[in-house]
Amino acid sequence: MKAKLGIAPIAWSNDDLPELGGETSLETCLSEAREAGFTGIETGGKFPKEPRVLELVLNDHEISLCGGWYSGTLLDNDLEIEKQKVRNQLDLFIQLQAPCLVYGETSGTIQNIRNAPLSSRRILNEEEFKPYGEKLSLFAEWCEHEGMPIAFHHHMGTAVETERDLDLLMRNSDETVSLLYDPGHMAFANGNVYEIIERHGHRISHFHAKDVRINVVSELRRDSESFLDAVLKGAFTVPGDGSLDFDKLVQQLMNIKYEGWFVVEAEQDPELAPPFEFACKGYVSLSKSLSKAGYKIIE
Repeated sequence: MKAKLGIAPIAWSNDDLPELGGETSLETCLSEAREAGFTGIETGGKFPKEPRVLELVLNDHEISLCGGWYSGTLLDNDLEIEKQKVRNQLDLFIQLQAPCLVYGETSGTIQNIRNAPLSSRRILNEEEFKPYGEKLSLFAEWCEHEGMPIAFHHHMGTAVETERDLDLLMRNSDETVSLLYDPGHMAFANGNVYEIIERHGHRISHFHAKDVRINVVSELRRDSESFLDAVLKGAFTVPGDGSLDFDKLVQQLMNIKYEGWFVVEAEQDPELAPPFEFACKGYVSLSKSLSKAGYKIIE
């Protein structure tokens, strides 16, 4: 089984918290990511949106596009309007041969609102998941037909956050809706990060290697503190620096024959967690887990 190692730019520059790395250039991000060993990177706010320009920038650093976030609004939006909304980003990803478009449901999200308590996020009942799953399935089928599959990203502060939410989404959507699995977010949401792979492993098409500091998460006051407060407190970190057992997670992925990108993502304060230092730490730790499980890392 083959594995490719990518990284998200959010450790260098956080689009939701501009004070975190706002002055850091894209050049610094790309050069340090490549120097740390990563061969792929996901998109961020500082990335060019014109295909040829982005292609030249990535080629200069010998790094490829391994996905990137799309702020989906299908929960409240008309399907045809959403297709128009995604068009430019879809075309960009198709031209640069990204493995997938990372779909995050942002209708009513509080993930980017500093004064919104974690407990105030939108919660869907079981019946609401039925039409949502149907609409998401149609959107995923259309995207794949156009040439770019989506990978659904469960995420703190959104309507699909918890283990229960993810179970309902998987139950009410077609196989065309594949899953971006992020154990860091699932642990933050008090889910069982290992059972998720056993239950939904056949739907996983993309993996975010995000670790979490459980001691930080467990001490959060969820009725008054926000997701961004948690980020600033150091809730997330790279594999090998937090509380999750990545040897076990990677072995589970090997057992279900997951093959593809392992993307390190850990939004932190760059003053407290220097991005290059932590990128190197994440690369080394994740590489060891991959090799131990029997993966062949593709450089």
